[in-house]
Amino acid sequence: MNIQEANQYLTPNYARFPLTLVKGQGARLWDDAGKSYLDFVAGIAVNTLGHAHPAMVKTITEQASTMLHCSNLYFNPQQNELAKKLTELSGLSKAFFCNSGAEANEAAIKLARKFFYDQGKNKHHIITATQSFHGRTMQTIAATGQDKVKEGFAPLPAGFKHVPLNDITALASAINDDTAAIMLEPLQGEGGVNLANIEYLEAVRALCDKQNILLIFDEIQTGIGRCGSMFAFEKAGVKPDILTLAKGLGGGVPIGAMLATDNVATSLSAGSHGTTFGGNPMSCAVALTVLDVIAKDDLLANVETRSEQLKAGLQKLVNTYDIFDEVKGDGLLLGLSANINVAPIVNQCLENGLLILMAGPKVLRFLPALNISESEIEEGLQILNKSIEGLNL
Repeated sequence: MNIQEANQYLTPNYARFPLTLVKGQGARLWDDAGKSYLDFVAGIAVNTLGHAHPAMVKTITEQASTMLHCSNLYFNPQQNELAKKLTELSGLSKAFFCNSGAEANEAAIKLARKFFYDQGKNKHHIITATQSFHGRTMQTIAATGQDKVKEGFAPLPAGFKHVPLNDITALASAINDDTAAIMLEPLQGEGGVNLANIEYLEAVRALCDKQNILLIFDEIQTGIGRCGSMFAFEKAGVKPDILTLAKGLGGGVPIGAMLATDNVATSLSAGSHGTTFGGNPMSCAVALTVLDVIAKDDLLANVETRSEQLKAGLQKLVNTYDIFDEVKGDGLLLGLSANINVAPIVNQCLENGLLILMAGPKVLRFLPALNISESEIEEGLQILNKSIEGLNL
């Protein structure tokens, strides 16, 4: 089926590139015409280990021949082990599994409200940051600090406020007696690759402790090694009360997770929340494999090394071309901000065999797999430079 035929049957909610991908291996993808692309998108921070990683293929094959699904009415060993592993890695106490980042954030919002309800307190407002992105469900677009995702969906669920990132004064001013939680991305991806300052996160944690407010970190895009530590919050030394994960956790298999401290998690009592497919044996087995490969192959160290290489290459572009302003982000979630619309650069890179993204109209976003090699980073930078030169911007 060609693209024109596909558009006949698919809803038009995605602004898709005119590209049909059929195969992946490592850091490369191939289209239906056999053309190869170097992948600096990684499924939008999903393909942690690249494409068709042999350990993942082995796990998927073995688990598919054993058990795919058994319902959360019963325990399964893969879910049990993944919960143990994630709580040990994060320092949090309990895990709830779902299917996506939006679902994980829904669970976090519900838990924050239920926690105070159980105490007889009417605290239900959630404060988030402008330019944040928390999902596409009705509640998570209400939580998102970008108007563009909300247009046409009114009335939205109430109970959310948005304040500028890294502005502790504005945050403190937004708190009132109804405030239940502050929900932040330590590094905003979709909103422009905006990094929360360590000093800001420390101040937020102190404010939450002082005001009896829960701190939620949305690490859907930054979690599972993307920033060079297993979780971005580790670099700031600031631990949340609730943590949400998805994307890179399954390496391409859908899974989301919400982790919480022991005293908060108790409010997610039997019957208060659930999901049919969340925590199924297949998704949990694959997630365990992803975590195992990250540890065995020392991929956190590779993220730091490749990040410095990519940052240096992008900084050369800033120094060379007047259209670029700065390199942003951390680990292998990097942005290159410009003073022009960067869509032509993304399209030219596609033409030249490199897949990259935008994070808003004036930021290029780079999200290669955590096991990307030195030569592949260099190749990507060369294609990027060639593409910019070819546009005569």
